[in-house]
Amino acid sequence: MKILVIGPSWVGDMMMSQSLYRTLKAEHPDAVIDVMAPAWCRPLLSRMPEVNEALAMPLGHGALEIAERRRLGKMLKANGYDRAFVLPNSFKSALVPFFAAIPRRTGWRGEMRYGLLNDLRRLDKTAFPLMVQRYVALGYDKTRIHRADDLPQPLLWPRLAVQETEKQATASAFGLASGRPMVGFCPGAEFGPAKRWPHYHYATLAQRLIDQGYQVVLFGSAKDNETGQQILAALAEDARQHCRNLAGETQLEQAVILLAACDAVVSNDSGLMHIAAALDRPLVALYGPSSPDFTPPLSSKARVIRLITGYHKIRKGDADEGYHQSLIDITPERVMTELATLCPRPGV
Repeated sequence: MKILVIGPSWVGDMMMSQSLYRTLKAEHPDAVIDVMAPAWCRPLLSRMPEVNEALAMPLGHGALEIAERRRLGKMLKANGYDRAFVLPNSFKSALVPFFAAIPRRTGWRGEMRYGLLNDLRRLDKTAFPLMVQRYVALGYDKTRIHRADDLPQPLLWPRLAVQETEKQATASAFGLASGRPMVGFCPGAEFGPAKRWPHYHYATLAQRLIDQGYQVVLFGSAKDNETGQQILAALAEDARQHCRNLAGETQLEQAVILLAACDAVVSNDSGLMHIAAALDRPLVALYGPSSPDFTPPLSSKARVIRLITGYHKIRKGDADEGYHQSLIDITPERVMTELATLCPRPGV
């Protein structure tokens, strides 16, 4: 069976979609799975053993461009796909499989996609509270799976493959092969400071870890570099040599490899958090206004810290520098305690 998946456009969603690919391969071991997604996804998809090929979606997020989608669909028709799974809920995301004339096209109803999808599912959000459950449910016949409890257990969580030689080579390339074990920090968040643990808490935690013999590596995009510099500036001068700000300095591929090399990771609710979970790293995930009830880190080695309930759609908190009080109230001592349960101190 040849399968085309129209994949998500966000890092966290892309990571959770791997559970569907793993499920499909478990149910159909000979299936060939291609995933169409933005080109930046290739470093993630290339590390998913279930994926045969990553096909670049050349259209930007939000672009309709029906003529171009028709061209893409006609081009893919020659691949002879038997099934398509459309993971985004938008109308436009269902166009390419339709134009490719793929016989069975599966997805949740979303934006009124009657006709475009011929295996249309009506989503009961209470029956499938987690995004990963919604993805995995699409891999089964809709007459068989009516709620999350009907899914075979345990769910096949995302797992990225990284070789030991890659870790050593990449750490060396960035000057991180110092003999100190690494703890990764992911202090950024896509949608503003309300989802970020304060930089001064990260700095306090970094100082304690460095004093215990670790090196701390900061990950993120270029816009997170300033936060990384704030963390560095708050450290004691002799500790700064053991803290490296790589935010904006790595490609996604390199960040994945270096996260895999970390002994533990501390992260806000972000795409990098989901990558760390898929790498099976000991992980402390810090939540504020956003909720882990829908997209938690999928790992038995993850610990979630959250002091409030519900979902609060805000990008900037009322506290200084836009932080949210619920994240300010998570103390470095609390995070340190969770880390201690996940991994021993160097030499212990």
